[in-house]
Amino acid sequence: MKNEMKFAVLGGGSWATAIVKMLTANQDMVGWYMRNSDAIGYLKIQKHNPNYLTSVEFKTEQLLLTDDINEIVHYADVLIFAIPSAFLMQELAKLSVALDDKIIFSAIKGIVPETGKIVGEHFHDTYNIPFENIGVITGPCHAEEVAMERLSYLTIACADSKKAKLVAKNLSSNFIKTKITKDIIGTEYAAMLKNIYAIAAGIAHGLGYGDNFQSVLMSNAIREMKRYTKRIHNIDRNINQSAYLGDLLVTGYSTFSRNRMFGNMIGKGYTVKSAQMEMSMVAEGYYATKSAYQIKNDFKKKVKTPIIDAVYEVLYENKNAKKVFAALTEKLD
Repeated sequence: MKNEMKFAVLGGGSWATAIVKMLTANQDMVGWYMRNSDAIGYLKIQKHNPNYLTSVEFKTEQLLLTDDINEIVHYADVLIFAIPSAFLMQELAKLSVALDDKIIFSAIKGIVPETGKIVGEHFHDTYNIPFENIGVITGPCHAEEVAMERLSYLTIACADSKKAKLVAKNLSSNFIKTKITKDIIGTEYAAMLKNIYAIAAGIAHGLGYGDNFQSVLMSNAIREMKRYTKRIHNIDRNINQSAYLGDLLVTGYSTFSRNRMFGNMIGKGYTVKSAQMEMSMVAEGYYATKSAYQIKNDFKKKVKTPIIDAVYEVLYENKNAKKVFAALTEKLD
């Protein structure tokens, strides 16, 4: 690796904005790709993202801002993708610059809908990028609390520990603590699954279930996550660590959680379409639910996933949420 690696973030949402904020504390220059040219123009003058985390003020001389994805890929050695998974493929379709020699980290908490693959697998299979050049940035960490500089923790996963340490170092600050792991597959699947469980928590809240039920739901969710990730990638992992249990809890309980918000709207009677239209941000768990359900049905030996099944029935089979969750309560312990 080069001594001075150039970093860039791809995405214009709240998590992308938060990551740029982290990087500017450690880098003289950070590349930032946004597809919205109006947002770029606004940011250059007003020094903040007009649509997300508007309280974060940037020194624009530290930013290489562009709406040309090829320019940013050409510029950077380390690319951090924070584009919602639902839009990833259409953005990558614009690429004419090769990704062969790039280090790619995913900060996307979802699955590529068109392929049903986690982001790391998608880059490996589609662009032949070796797994040692692919990593994952996961929580527990909400962008809104990064904006407020509240103490937050990140887990950086990569098969190559040197690259994990490089990214961790450049994201660390007095309010961001980092740890590294080699469990790239487990952490990425956990980041995908916790969004589904957050939707379940939101639906339950919208239906009027209280804290007592929520605690049982989250307890069952972490055990369900353990069974699922073990079937996907059976290695020795401590599911109670922050990257798994911690990220699940903050996404399932926090008022900042867009997936919990989405579920809450569904529980209160919104249709999927109306809930999506009202939200200004993408609920990754909606797409993750379909993929997780399909993947687990392909397992040779079935894994017990009553929570994923319940959320799938509500979102994709249009079953009555009240009846589905009444049935779910009998399956939890």
